[in-house]
This record gives sequence, C-alpha cells and structure tokens, in this order.
Amino acid sequence: MDLHAELERIIPDSALAEDAWRSIRELLDDAQQAAAAQIARRDTELHAAQTKIQALVLELAHLRRMRFGARSEALGAEIRDLFQETLASDIAAAEVELRKQNEGSEPAGETKKPRERAGRQSLPEHLPRIEHRHEPESCTCGQCGKDLVKVGEDISEQLDVEPAKFFVHRHIRPQYACRGCATVTAAPIPPAVIDGGLAAPGLLAWVIVGKYLDYLPLYRLERIAARDGVTLSRSTLAEWVGRIGVALQPLADRLTEMLKQREVLHADETPVQQLDPGNGKTKRAYLWAYRSNALETGPPLVVFDYQPSRSGSHARNFLAGWQGHLMVDDFGGYKALFTQEMTELGCLAHARRKFFELNAAQPNPIAQEALARIAALYAIEARGRDLSITERAELRQTEAKPALTALCVFRRNVTADSEIV
Repeated sequence: MDLHAELERIIPDSALAEDAWRSIRELLDDAQQAAAAQIARRDTELHAAQTKIQALVLELAHLRRMRFGARSEALGAEIRDLFQETLASDIAAAEVELRKQNEGSEPAGETKKPRERAGRQSLPEHLPRIEHRHEPESCTCGQCGKDLVKVGEDISEQLDVEPAKFFVHRHIRPQYACRGCATVTAAPIPPAVIDGGLAAPGLLAWVIVGKYLDYLPLYRLERIAARDGVTLSRSTLAEWVGRIGVALQPLADRLTEMLKQREVLHADETPVQQLDPGNGKTKRAYLWAYRSNALETGPPLVVFDYQPSRSGSHARNFLAGWQGHLMVDDFGGYKALFTQEMTELGCLAHARRKFFELNAAQPNPIAQEALARIAALYAIEARGRDLSITERAELRQTEAKPALTALCVFRRNVTADSEIV
C-alpha cells in the first residue's frame, strides 16, 4: 500500500503547510525503509535457520545410518553370512535324509530319477592331479565271454586337501679330520632366517600367513600345532613374528624404492586401535597406505607405513624426494606436499560420497543428477581400462573432459541458484 497516496486522500494538501507535509513524508520514508530492512533481516535469519535445520537433519540422518544402519536390516553382514552357511548345511542334510527315505519307499523295478546338479566350476588347472584308474574285475564279457574293447572313459574329479603337517628337518654335518695337519673340516651351517632358531622357513611362513593373511590369532595357531603334539607357545610365536619383521625389512625398503619410481601414487590413511601399555586402554594410531596406480605398467605395489598419529609430516617423510602425481582425498595433511614438486589428483569417490549421503538422507533431485553424471564418468573410465596410455588419454580428452566440464558447470549453476548442504 502506498502510504503517501493514502495520507493525501485522508488529509487534503490545504490542511497542512508544505513544511509539515515534507516532515510527514520523510517520516513515512524512514518508516518504510526501516520496515524493509527489518523484513530483509528476518528473511536472512529465516534462510539461515532453514539452512541450519536442513544441515542438522542431514547430519542426524547420516549419524543414524552409521549407528543403526546395519541393525535396520534383518541381520548384519557377518551374522547373515554365518546363518546362510548354517541354513545351507541344514538344507543339504535334509535333502540327504529325504533321499534316503524316498529310496526306501520306491517300488521295486521303478527307474530312479537322476539327481539334478547345479553348474559346477572346473577345478584349477595348476593343481596337481593324482590319477586313480578303476578297471573292471575281468577283461572278458560276463555274458558271452569275449574280450572287452575300450570305447571310451568316464572322468570325474574330486578336490582334496592335505592339512598342514609338521615334520622335522635333520641336518647332519659329518666332520672330517686331517691327520697330517690336525684340522677338522665340516660343511657350513645352512643359512636360516633366525640364526639358531627352531623354526624352518616353511614354519615361519605358515605363522605369518596365518596371522596376517588368514587373521588367525597366535593362540589359535598354538592350538592347531597342539593337535599334532607340537608345543608352540604364544610367546615363542610372538618372538618369531618380531624377528621375521626385522628380517623382511630390507624387502619393505626395496618395495618403497620401487614404489617411488612410479609416476602416479595413491595415498590414504585409516585409524587403528593400538594398545597403550601401562594404562590398560587403547589409543588411536594410523596405518598409512601407499600404492601404485592400477593403470601403470609393472606389478602392483602396496606399502604400509604404521605411525602413531595422523600428522601430515608422516606423509612428507615417506614421500621425501619423490616427484609425481599423488591421488588423495581432501585431508589437510597432504596439502603441504603440493607446494613441492608434486601434483594433486582429487579423488572423485570422496566427492561422490557427499552427494550419495545427501540423497540417502532425503531424496534430492540435484544429488541424483550429480550421481548420474559421475556414473557416466565412471563408465568412460571402465571402457578405457584395457586401452593403451595414448588411447586412454584420447578417450578422456574426447569424452571424459566434456562430461567433467559439464559437471562443473552444473555445480556452479546449482550453487548460484540454491544452497546444497
């Protein structure tokens, strides 16, 4: 509503002097400006409050999914797998019992229906084969007595395993003496990983593979050995693990040297719980992982660096002197590396995760569009995985770069039009 027109309609111009009218108009203008400023301020405060509420709702949904996501399903992944194994065992046992019952109740002379078998994968070719030939009891026909002629053979294979068995290497070194010069000669002692140790290389490999590859605690390895009457205490096993670590350190150093010869590396860190002796508690340490790029030639290399903290100095110390392209997330500890001769490669998976979490908390058309565009980039990369470096670069320039540019334009437009938390 125009306050000036309304006031002039109520009070004619002749009723007030010009100065009075001017004062009234100035007061009205000030009031209108104050009201407009107050409305704008309240709109800003309301927008900020709505943005904050949206952020809190998304954060709450994210935390609930992290805390209760596994419980919202019927069973957790590990428990579900465990019960699926039990269910499969029970079904197989029930089928055997049912088949036995049916065999006893089948009428005499009735043809037995062949059992349907699911498709079975062939056994690996690199496994050794032990052949067992099953010949008939007689080489003559049981009906007419004539000689049998081989027309073919039926071959079936069964997979077997020989459990770990313990045995002893006995090293005998005869000693020979020379009567002329009174010297004794014997063959040198064979080299060992642990000098004077009880364990042969095969046993040490069994311990390390069981502990770090099969995730078997030392007390379980102790029990496995005890079943064969071999006493291997946990303290002895732990000592072997420590000595093996020292023996393998040159190999780790060499892997680090080979890793730094690559032009593109990936780096990430993950927290682990470390025992805190004396306090009876655990503290947080970090396992830093560095690996080669899967698209580069040469064998894949992975090196782990165990450190007590997440300080970026650990990455700087590990990569000291290396120059190349480093693929990392947006963790600030890596930023100091890129002031040197390293080039930062951003991780698209971490950017995608934010859109995924936004859409998982509440269906969002903007997040869905971003996920679809990122999926198209992933599809282009999948097509170029088996191409040569030159062909892959051409594919990225002709298809991936325009798609990535369009994604950046989409993000800028969205940011300008609305606010994504």
